[in-house]
Amino acid sequence: NVEKIALVWLKALQWFFWLVGGVTLLAFGASVMPQKWIVEASEFLGFEPFPDSPLTYYLARNLSLLYGFVGVLMLFVVRDLYRYRHLVRFLAIATIGFGILQLIVDLQSMMPAWWALGESLSTFAGGCFFYWLQSKVVWLPE
Repeated sequence: NVEKIALVWLKALQWFFWLVGGVTLLAFGASVMPQKWIVEASEFLGFEPFPDSPLTYYLARNLSLLYGFVGVLMLFVVRDLYRYRHLVRFLAIATIGFGILQLIVDLQSMMPAWWALGESLSTFAGGCFFYWLQSKVVWLPE
């Protein structure tokens, strides 16, 4: 039955939105964590020394805020995927592009290969999965 299959893909897409949205909401916590924790996390990852500058903390915190708001957007859109179906496709394509741009920025910033590839390839692969998943949905009016 076409409607049952359509519902399965729609539910899978909803779960994807809930998962990505929920995980990226956690970034709000990083935006308010103590500076000491930011430095310790940086050192744990092998980035020493962490530049002790207001600009560095500002950029780290604002990037976390931006990721948190991506989570808010995902959780807003999932409430009415049919209504936002054109935005869903755009977000999937944009995620693929974002993964490519992450690689460029990471390489320009001379990030270690494990970081540049891990970050950009996971975003790119996630965007491809997102695009594939949304393409399987048959957008039936609710």
